[in-house]
Amino acid sequence: MAYDEREDTTVYKVVVNHEEQYSIWPADRENALGWRDAGKAGTKSDCLAYIKEVWTDMRPLSLRKRMEEAEKSAIRD
Repeated sequence: MAYDEREDTTVYKVVVNHEEQYSIWPADRENALGWRDAGKAGTKSDCLAYIKEVWTDMRPLSLRKRMEEAEKSAIRD
């Protein structure tokens, strides 16, 4: 039986980094450097559904901020 044919019983958690990018991580493992818990844990599909719901803007936070500043500058000019 191939791995993907077996039921995945791993409990995952949703993690987020300083750029507000989301990922999932096995709940029993320490987070990778630069990632913090986002407050959701469960099955892989539950965690991915949560990410789909909350991560509505895929742009990194730093890019969003630069674009907002550029827009403000354009309005002032």
